[in-house]
Amino acid sequence: MGAWAGGDTQLNNSESILSESEQRFRLVADIAPVMIWMSGPDKKCTFFNEGWLKFTGRSIDSELGDGWAEGVHAEDLQKCFDTYVQAFDLRKEFAMEYRLRRHDGEYRWIQDTGVPWFDQERCFVGYIGSCVDITDRKLAEAALANIHHRMIEAQEQERTRIARELHDDIGQRLSLLAVNLAELQRSPSNLSTIRSRAAELENQASEIVSDIQTISHRLHASGLEFLGLAAAMRGFCNEFGEQQKMVISFEGHDLPRLPPDISLCLFRVLQEAISNSAKHSGVRYFEVRLWGTPNEIHLTVSDFGSGFDPEGAKIGRGLGLISMHERLKILNGTLSIKSQLKRGTTIHAQVPVNPVTLLQPKT
Repeated sequence: MGAWAGGDTQLNNSESILSESEQRFRLVADIAPVMIWMSGPDKKCTFFNEGWLKFTGRSIDSELGDGWAEGVHAEDLQKCFDTYVQAFDLRKEFAMEYRLRRHDGEYRWIQDTGVPWFDQERCFVGYIGSCVDITDRKLAEAALANIHHRMIEAQEQERTRIARELHDDIGQRLSLLAVNLAELQRSPSNLSTIRSRAAELENQASEIVSDIQTISHRLHASGLEFLGLAAAMRGFCNEFGEQQKMVISFEGHDLPRLPPDISLCLFRVLQEAISNSAKHSGVRYFEVRLWGTPNEIHLTVSDFGSGFDPEGAKIGRGLGLISMHERLKILNGTLSIKSQLKRGTTIHAQVPVNPVTLLQPKT
């Protein structure tokens, strides 16, 4: 009898220790910043922590067994079950994403990770899993993918435009020039006529060269390497102003020699900003200011035209603002826009610089 009594005492102690261990686990699980669930060897869920219940707004009795599946989005339910069952039968860890209905009725993306659970004797007793809300990450990924898609579209549109310029404009003008040269060679004319005609053809050739250079400058800002940012910007403003019959006032001061990536970024921002202003502002006068401080480089492009709604422009199909934002973001820079209808627009780009990495001015 004494031996049996001793066995009962040992069993009671083991059960007590197990009960205390389970209570500690439930306490830790309830205060954990993630949603936690457990299931038994029959695949039915046996536990959900407070985090899960607060998220779903449902009682523990509603979630036990397969009740939790009622909150899974209908489009995700089958895939969710298949992933769970296949991993369960193989006793393997799994990870899956699905939409789960929150207490307010909104479906949120959940990342669910489950691992098989074994007791001290290595007997399989079920699964334990943790879930986190990844909706914000999914939205950010979707927004980034959309931006990349639109940037690729913009690149293809630019390539198409350049190809059209080269084929329909430059190509045809060169063909016409060749025809005129051949005609001049065949036609018997006096020296005075030949000289006059040759001068006309020389002017045509010069215009074609100038237009090719303009296309080249849009593709590659070679002046940055040799002239520096301020001089390259001044040259662009003068050239663009002459082509578009507008006045672009440029002022630059307190500028160190900048690393190539910062110079190219700000130059492209200027090109995009001026191009947008020329298209939409309705005015023919613009102001460009470029200056440096010990820790930042600033660029502003201002007009006094029709203005626009900056928030509305962000969700529109125009890629100009997105392109400028993305370029500056790579360098930890920022873009701010001040615009009012019929009161003009100022675009302000800021790029942080590390004085230690700045190139030394030329002597």
